[in-house]
Amino acid sequence: MALRLSAGICTATTAYGTVLLDQHSGEYWELNPSGTLVVRTLLDGGDERDAVDALVAEFDIDRARATRDVLALTEQLRTCGLAS
Repeated sequence: MALRLSAGICTATTAYGTVLLDQHSGEYWELNPSGTLVVRTLLDGGDERDAVDALVAEFDIDRARATRDVLALTEQLRTCGLAS
């Protein structure tokens, strides 16, 4: 499923990954390069499988680990209200 950032959440690319900023609360979260790849893939219309494929290709990790990481990150983003 593609990912959508919640209203008031903006992103900024840094040398270390991506920062998500909640403009309403002023809170921010920093994503490392693998988190950035997952979020970018999903925001660009890809689904979880596409994000897993991207992680496996870019970081040479096994598919099971990549799947767990993608599901954990998307769950956390939704739980924190950053995405739907």
